[in-house]
Amino acid sequence: MKQVWFVVLILAYINLSMRVGTAPICGYGQDGCQVLSLADIFDRVIQQSSRMHGISSDLHSQFEQYFFPNKNLIGKQRCHTYGILTPDDKENAQRFGRQELTEVILMLLGAWSDPLSQLYWSMSQDQNQDFNHYTSNKALEITDMVQELRDGVTKMAEKMKLEGLLGNTVGYISPESLVPSSAFSFYKRGELDSVDHHDLLYCFRRDSNKVKNYLRILKCTTLPGLDC
Repeated sequence: MKQVWFVVLILAYINLSMRVGTAPICGYGQDGCQVLSLADIFDRVIQQSSRMHGISSDLHSQFEQYFFPNKNLIGKQRCHTYGILTPDDKENAQRFGRQELTEVILMLLGAWSDPLSQLYWSMSQDQNQDFNHYTSNKALEITDMVQELRDGVTKMAEKMKLEGLLGNTVGYISPESLVPSSAFSFYKRGELDSVDHHDLLYCFRRDSNKVKNYLRILKCTTLPGLDC
């Protein structure tokens, strides 16, 4: 009987922990919100970005092995985010101010919502291939993760504003205003083939790695001394 009650208590604790872990983040203590410190919010978005990059890397690698097993296919550099000015190494990223780096992160995340939705739609049309069915599910997963991460970074920016660490001008800029229409329309064609899918995955892996690294650098420049 004691063992049964122990199991019940463990399950209740796990259920409570899951509900607390999924509570929405807020900075003002509204009902139903979980108030987190800025360091905690940074940790959450960094963990999410690392997971997102890990999935994108695995998906890109598996895609290459399945469709191009005998080729070392190089991305054709048609990434639609090339118009977003991003620091190319750690030193340059550290030279960016907190505001500029936060804006770059939000731009990159905002620019991927439509292309990933297009990738999911295109892959889900071909259900005859088991791999495409698998990849379409993964594409949907990372599409949701991008939106969740962007919401988390937005909350992080709001918290930084409240603490006087960020100006009030940080906001979202439409990706259409950042890149030539010809590059953006590449992802809005009616049909995408396997090479197009590869290019999307290649570009997203690259940009998700940037987001992950920029968030870590932003944390260290904002809260120095915390695992930096």
